[in-house]
Amino acid sequence: MIEPNEISHIKNVISKNHNFWRFKRIFDITICILLLPILLSVIVIILFLNLFYNKGSVFFVQKRMGKSCMPFYALKFRTMVDIEEINRKYSDPLELDRITSLGRVLRKVKIDELPQIINVLKGDMSLIGPRPDYYEHALLFLDNISDYRLRHEIKPGISGLSQIRLGYAEGLVATKKKSKIDIFYIKNANFYLDIKIFFGTILIILKGIFV
Repeated sequence: MIEPNEISHIKNVISKNHNFWRFKRIFDITICILLLPILLSVIVIILFLNLFYNKGSVFFVQKRMGKSCMPFYALKFRTMVDIEEINRKYSDPLELDRITSLGRVLRKVKIDELPQIINVLKGDMSLIGPRPDYYEHALLFLDNISDYRLRHEIKPGISGLSQIRLGYAEGLVATKKKSKIDIFYIKNANFYLDIKIFFGTILIILKGIFV
């Protein structure tokens, strides 16, 4: 259970840093507009490659938990075989058997997240912030992790501090660690930290390409 003064403290920290958050939104929009031609080019390439290596839809839309714990629909390039309903529990390992050959490559170089620049332009997300969890799993995290709600005081991000430090968080223990890092980010957010996260993300992408 979160103490009311913890929520008030986070809100006050965000409010005092309002110039940063205002500029961050302007920066997000500018960068995403510049990335749109790249996104369109990648869509065309994947449309062609899907005919041979990943038959089915180009995009995958998933309900995620966003700011103020409200749901939104995150857009990704599809990397798995389609199923009618997600049955994986938050404690279950990733369903590696469902990842297609092309999807494996897209995940390795993080290209599968690129369509989320549309979510950023819509205002659902930011370029940098806490990574949004699958909505049904997030509801369970709210009940089982005391400070999990605090990480939703800002918009989720395509990449974030916990993302580059922990990678994919699986299960309650990892999600607790992720939550603490995300809250640290919210309390200490500044341009320098965002730049560090940005270059940390680029490094991860480069490792995925060359390693």
